[in-house]
Amino acid sequence: MKMNNSGNPYQPQRRTARMIWMVVVMLGVAAATFGVTALLTNIFEHKQEGKNPFYRVVDLTDDTVDPAVWGKNFPLQYDGYIRTVDMVRTRFGGSEALPHVPNEKDPRPQTSYSRIEEDPRLKTMWAGYAFSKDFREERGHAYMLEDQTYTQRVTDFKQPGTCLNCHASVYTAYKQLGEGDIVKGFEKLNHLTYEEARKLVDHPVSCLDCHDSQTMQLRVTRPAFIEGIRVAKAAEGIENYDVNKMATRQEMRSFVCGQCHVEYYFKGPDKQLTYPWHKGRKADEILSYYQETGFKDWTHELTGAPMLKAQHPEFELWSQGVHARAGVACADCHMPYQRVGALKISDHHVRSPLLNIANSCQTCHRTSEVELLARAETIQQRTQFSENLAMDALMDLIKDLQNAKNTGATDEQLTVARDFHRRASFLIDFVGAENSRGFHADQEAVRILTQALDYCRQGQNALRGLLPAQASGGQVEESTGLASGLAGQISQ
Repeated sequence: MKMNNSGNPYQPQRRTARMIWMVVVMLGVAAATFGVTALLTNIFEHKQEGKNPFYRVVDLTDDTVDPAVWGKNFPLQYDGYIRTVDMVRTRFGGSEALPHVPNEKDPRPQTSYSRIEEDPRLKTMWAGYAFSKDFREERGHAYMLEDQTYTQRVTDFKQPGTCLNCHASVYTAYKQLGEGDIVKGFEKLNHLTYEEARKLVDHPVSCLDCHDSQTMQLRVTRPAFIEGIRVAKAAEGIENYDVNKMATRQEMRSFVCGQCHVEYYFKGPDKQLTYPWHKGRKADEILSYYQETGFKDWTHELTGAPMLKAQHPEFELWSQGVHARAGVACADCHMPYQRVGALKISDHHVRSPLLNIANSCQTCHRTSEVELLARAETIQQRTQFSENLAMDALMDLIKDLQNAKNTGATDEQLTVARDFHRRASFLIDFVGAENSRGFHADQEAVRILTQALDYCRQGQNALRGLLPAQASGGQVEESTGLASGLAGQISQ
């Protein structure tokens, strides 16, 4: 056998093995280096995305109203915004597309379902008022201006331009009318008729209504809310509150919604849009303010009572609920954060949380979607049960008042019962018009309806001695029978 100089016959094999091992190590190091480099590059790119969350394709100004222009810089948010055309009905709310034959007054090819056809009691509740003629389920933000423009409440009744505050992008209209001063512009728009004011706006709520065009910071652009929240904070002991300077970012994520989703009234001959929060934001505190000022929306056609119409007080009821106390904002549920690549953005597809439970609810509540939906619908079902009882009691009170009026009772004799009618109707309407079916503050909603039920009872008591016993007794028996039927439904 031939041997190398070292006398080891296996030396060549060992050298070959070492060379292979070195090559493997070098390839591994190269691969690791490439991987680390790619990772660092990816991290750097994502950090740059985080620093520059949008590409400045167009220059935005404080007069850029069209959301499509904003969408060139913010395509992800705009994609959500344009999806508010969706019409999906939940169990206790939401809209669904119904065909509509276009005509000269109303060119819409589709609408949502009629609430007064679904519940005819509403016609009696609002007898003599425009809402008794046309009231449909609200659709998404994309339709808010269109649906107001063509509702019979506007086409068949004279309305002030003030109505556009909650249904259109009015910020630039305020600026133009006020020559740069939105408060003066707001006051001028209040003096216009709806037809005159409608010519000044082209879009439903737009990016400009909630965001500063240069910093993208949230802001309140409605003078009525700026004044309303100042008054509300003063009632809480905080003087000279300036919402755009003193509110936290989390508070602003509710305040920008509260600009429109609120109870309001038209104050004085100038139709000044006013939020009645002088005594607080609870339903009975608002009612107390109306009682003190003597304001009325209309005179009830059947009873002669001076009536109040609640609008859409989501902000007020939410403020009394557990979510508000926990610091949960409107946007946390209706516009929850979502991840798109490295970006964290608010979902501008504004909709019911029950259609987006995974992002809206499960962020905080660690349980199944089925369980969370069941909890929400149970709250809504129980609120509807209480609302039905109160509504039936209101129908009985209206019938009794009508009977007393028709049998010769004087206005003086009916004053007390009419006042209870006014109170009960407003509180029931407050819950019904609020659109969450009590979910925003379930115990508060039931408290309000219970108070309304008691007002109906007191109103009927005030009529005792003015009514034939048979008429009054028969109505009470009918109402009790319906209540028993509803109790059976809820137990199931």
